[in-house]
Amino acid sequence: MYGTVARMKVRPGKLKKLKDLAMAESMLNIPGYITQTVFQMDGDPDEIYLAVVFDSKESYIANANNPEQDQRFREMMAFLIAEPEWHDGEVVYSHHI
Repeated sequence: MYGTVARMKVRPGKLKKLKDLAMAESMLNIPGYITQTVFQMDGDPDEIYLAVVFDSKESYIANANNPEQDQRFREMMAFLIAEPEWHDGEVVYSHHI
């Protein structure tokens, strides 16, 4: 499995819109997509962390290079102050209940 963790700074008052967008995206049938989790920080409610997991690095890269994903990213950027900090890598452990 492969994915990314992103640190994002949300525009004040836009968290619900961003959450709605993330929920809609999670319903799409994106090849290789497994899951995503969004964390809202206690110390700053406008700071969130997003963790996304794909079944392989190849699926992740194919999605990143997909023009439809680029359009979804541009929609997301409307709710952010700046570009996210991306931290890509191999999933070495995951446990689901």
